[in-house]
Amino acid sequence: MGAATTGHTAVRFTGVTKAFAGGVLALDGVDLRVVGGEFVGVVGPSGCGKSTLLRLAAGLAAPTGGRITVSSDRVGFVFQDPTLLPWRGALANVALPAELRRLPKAERLARARRALETVGLTGFEKVLPAQLSGGMRMRVSLARALVFEPDVFLFDEPFGALDEITRLRLQEELRRMADDAGFSSLFVTHSVPEAVYLADRVVVMSARPGRIVAEIDIPFGRPRPPELRFDPRFGATAAEVSAALVDGAATAPADRA
Repeated sequence: MGAATTGHTAVRFTGVTKAFAGGVLALDGVDLRVVGGEFVGVVGPSGCGKSTLLRLAAGLAAPTGGRITVSSDRVGFVFQDPTLLPWRGALANVALPAELRRLPKAERLARARRALETVGLTGFEKVLPAQLSGGMRMRVSLARALVFEPDVFLFDEPFGALDEITRLRLQEELRRMADDAGFSSLFVTHSVPEAVYLADRVVVMSARPGRIVAEIDIPFGRPRPPELRFDPRFGATAAEVSAALVDGAATAPADRA
């Protein structure tokens, strides 16, 4: 666990189960605690309920059983698709959450400018999404989530659709932002190296119904330089997570995709 973490509980899942119509059991007895300032990566096979886990934490869905507690109502959610409004420039897209909450115009624009500065997009305030690269659109999405300075961040494969170079660069920037701001994070990804680079701890989920089958502490402090990825210890840690992922996937019947 990283040195920047605190003792308080930011997010807790206690015996959480989630079933959908038709009898599909997505999650079964999930127990997970994220402490303040901790960055937790979540990996697991497709369809294991990783995104459902985030939606429950965000209050976008209710559990069928168990309990979820989140220490703050300032929760940021970043999806794989940036979901930007195509007719709005970057600044107007970032300011949208503050606008929907009816903050005064001067305050919401000031918040949006600070957020754009944080993600390195000062100077692109009036540029439309279609004129931005995929990586820049994702930065706008991150900035939009930063507007209310969240205490808890939920990331649902935000870099999954990006090219490898852009993905690596945004991993480094996100790690820096997390170090600077000290927010708590749940980060869902299909990439084991991404989880190892970003996280203080990686939880591994089984195939559906999703359960946590392993929790692996990442033995690297902060900050994390890009060259860490070439350290033999990094490869060994990624191999440990991958082995747990394979074991977890093998625990479910073949019809659970």
